[in-house]
Amino acid sequence: MSDSEFATGPRPYHDLAVLLLAASAAATDTIHAGTQAAGFTDLRPTHGFVFARLAPHGATVGEIADYLGVTKQAASQLVEELVRKGYAERNAHPNDARARLITLSEKGWSCTRAADAAAADFANQWAAILGESTVTELRNALTRVVTLGRVRPTSW
Repeated sequence: MSDSEFATGPRPYHDLAVLLLAASAAATDTIHAGTQAAGFTDLRPTHGFVFARLAPHGATVGEIADYLGVTKQAASQLVEELVRKGYAERNAHPNDARARLITLSEKGWSCTRAADAAAADFANQWAAILGESTVTELRNALTRVVTLGRVRPTSW
């Protein structure tokens, strides 16, 4: 806290980061529970972050590693697991003969649709509590300060 904050006390929004992290955890938990309920019981929430990078056009292992903030070796292990379980496929890269393009398989797309439905349920739950206009305002405000892209901190 700065000297001025000691004198005036913390602002009511100083816990915003903690609340956003808790909201992220709640969203992740809801989406994971939705995919589990849809029969995709062999996945962890980390796999969902990979799916988010693979949809819609696929990615190389290096791009997945950058997106997740992990080593290429860790990303390669995740990809191998998803390929082995039938959620992803390795393909020839259209622009780089040395690289492989990892894409979602039909099973991967089915899981993605289940995750999308669970994400919609999460948003609907918040709308039922806060009201549709408040959730819409929250969503619009977040788009002004958050750049879509990586969904995990690079330091994880």
